[in-house]
Amino acid sequence: MMHLGIHAHEAAPQRVRLSVRMTVVYPAPLREDAIDQVLDYDFVREGVHALAKGPGFALQETLCEAVAALCFSDARVREVWVQSMKLDVYPDAAVGCEITRARPGLPR
Repeated sequence: MMHLGIHAHEAAPQRVRLSVRMTVVYPAPLREDAIDQVLDYDFVREGVHALAKGPGFALQETLCEAVAALCFSDARVREVWVQSMKLDVYPDAAVGCEITRARPGLPR
């Protein structure tokens, strides 16, 4: 639930589904099957919850960019795909946005 939208009927928090996919580069193969060897997805989930508790966003595109920036706070993340979906804004349709961003300065 979050504030997202430009229309008067979107003044109250609404259900938003976010999907995030990250390309992560590790310098070497994993030494062990342990969370401290990899990116811990909890930071993304917690960051998204913090964004949802904030003042909100007018545009899904802006929300997706904020989530991508959050993911890039881990230097191992090379590329991010983010999809948002407003599930209840219309009675007959869900509407969404998706973006793909590569870490600035890296070749694609």
